[in-house]
Amino acid sequence: MPMAMAMAIPSLSLRFSILLSLSFAASSSSPFFFSNLQSPPSIPKATPSDLLSLLGPPSQSSSVNHLVADELKSCFKFLVPFNPVNTQISSDTKFPSSRRSLLKSPRDKENDLVWWPPEPVLELARLAFDSGGDPDSIHRALDPTVLPVPDVEGSKEDKCELTRTPYGRRFISQELNSYLEYLFKLIVERGPDVGLKVSLSRYDLFHGHLFIATQTGRLGILFHAKEYPGYDKEAFPCYLGYCQKDSNVTYDDSMNLRNILWLAPLPSNSTQGWIAPGVLLVLDAHPEGIIYRDLIPEYVNFVRTIYEDDLGNVVVDVNYLNIGDSQPDYQIFIC
Repeated sequence: MPMAMAMAIPSLSLRFSILLSLSFAASSSSPFFFSNLQSPPSIPKATPSDLLSLLGPPSQSSSVNHLVADELKSCFKFLVPFNPVNTQISSDTKFPSSRRSLLKSPRDKENDLVWWPPEPVLELARLAFDSGGDPDSIHRALDPTVLPVPDVEGSKEDKCELTRTPYGRRFISQELNSYLEYLFKLIVERGPDVGLKVSLSRYDLFHGHLFIATQTGRLGILFHAKEYPGYDKEAFPCYLGYCQKDSNVTYDDSMNLRNILWLAPLPSNSTQGWIAPGVLLVLDAHPEGIIYRDLIPEYVNFVRTIYEDDLGNVVVDVNYLNIGDSQPDYQIFIC
């Protein structure tokens, strides 16, 4: 490099530095300088714990960053109103219930069953909580009878295995089993209210994952609808194995709504009472939202899957399967 050029470069850099310094000094004298430098507050990454906290009592929801909270709430589509009307939360009532009224509509009674489920469901929620989240506390409530999983809508012919194991069990309490059936049916009934058209079938809604939240011990079920969308070379060019064969589920915007969350009432840790009612909602995972961005792994974002393991300790899978031949016959199989 010629010496003159080598000397010119530092000189040029020095002149540029001086000019920049003068410009900086002039700009900083403006009362608007520092305000112009301030960037919009960054939003922390949302966590599964944030999501669950917002669905809990104020003592939990208030701990979530307000920017995260606002974005998460915009993705909540409640199938049952979040704030119960005429519902009592008692700090010393072992089995709370909504105020009974002969004038209540069927819809109000359905809401009541989510806010304050039947006694066996509350007992299970209390067991999960008092055990410190021990899955065995739920396992002990299962009937030991083993039930082989039969053919489900032609699944055997397609070599499709829908369940984690080829056999299942049920809860000892028939009322518990009936409540699980109730939740599946309520999701189908209320889904269209929030834009989710879902059916009970081996391709769509047939299972949920029962978990105990890691930090709070709250019992919940994460349901997955739209489980096997049909292959389409344009809309859904993905092969999902034998269980996808002949699927009538269309891949469209409703995939954003495939994660449905039920939470049992949350027990108090100081009394036999309760500090939050039950919850049932759809988690909207549209691509512009915080759930899609922060809670769905990139490798499954095309199918919008929230993983149950991220919400807590997974205890069992709850399957609601049509094992009928000529007539539908839906049965619970816990695997």
